[in-house]
Amino acid sequence: MFYESVKISARIAFKFYCRHFLLNKKELLKIDGPLLLAVNHPNSFLDAIILCTLFDKPVYSLARGDVFKNRFIAKIIFSLKMLPVYRVSEGVENLDENYKTFDQCKEIFKQNGIVLIFSEGKCVNEWHLRPLKKGTARLAISSWEDGIPLKVLPVAVNYHSFRKVGKNVHLFFGEFITKNDLDGEQGYGRSLQHFNGLLQKQLEPLVYEIDASDKKKWFQLFFIPQPALKKILLFLPSLAGWLMHAPFYLPVKSFVQKYSDTGHYDSLIVAILFLGYPVYLLMITLAVFFITAQWYSFLLLILLPFTAWAYLQLKRQMD
Repeated sequence: MFYESVKISARIAFKFYCRHFLLNKKELLKIDGPLLLAVNHPNSFLDAIILCTLFDKPVYSLARGDVFKNRFIAKIIFSLKMLPVYRVSEGVENLDENYKTFDQCKEIFKQNGIVLIFSEGKCVNEWHLRPLKKGTARLAISSWEDGIPLKVLPVAVNYHSFRKVGKNVHLFFGEFITKNDLDGEQGYGRSLQHFNGLLQKQLEPLVYEIDASDKKKWFQLFFIPQPALKKILLFLPSLAGWLMHAPFYLPVKSFVQKYSDTGHYDSLIVAILFLGYPVYLLMITLAVFFITAQWYSFLLLILLPFTAWAYLQLKRQMD
């Protein structure tokens, strides 16, 4: 119930933190399992939020194990259908816990569920496909060995910026990888390599390769021109949007810049805005109502988000 409530809210918020969304194979968002989403990882937990929001069925995500240390936080994370995976950097003694997580994933697959795994392992804010870890291959092959008819779907997420709210996001699905794509007689080690080779080949044309200094290529791939009429119609609402939301957004931005590392900046600011904006919106609306004592003060619950949307449409796209 909590997961579904958050998902509905996130679908509404998606219209605000995503200015433009490009998707191939839209029909796959309605797909049934057993399915493993093998995803690149350029933008921390925002990558998972987008995919979990878009798919019709619940998506279970594998997340770094150290965020599960606090029991209270762990309960919240588990309720959001997230499962822990541990790296050597998080303690060799925790690596055995990964077997338990993989067993949970296989139980989800047996119920025709969907699991998301970040095949690169570590998150890095860049337009580049990094070498793939073996976790995706191990989970897929282990599932096939248990007789689960799992399909693996390569997924590439590309962002126009890692620092701006109001994103242009390009999400691309590859072709399914199944048990029939592997030669079962080549041994476990070579099967892992073969699987990663297939996944790498699928993801390479889907993940953008852009040097951070190559503004021309960035512009060609991401820039969305705004028609003159749209600029005229949205100019005043967008100005109102900036004025009304700056007292909320600027302190959040300053806080995140001070206390977050580069790789998690984007995800943290979206998360704080997602949780805090309804409170801010309600406070402004109630304040106006108590001052004016007019029922139409509650129209601000619609008008303020509209002005925020208008501003995001017209704001500068490049970092």
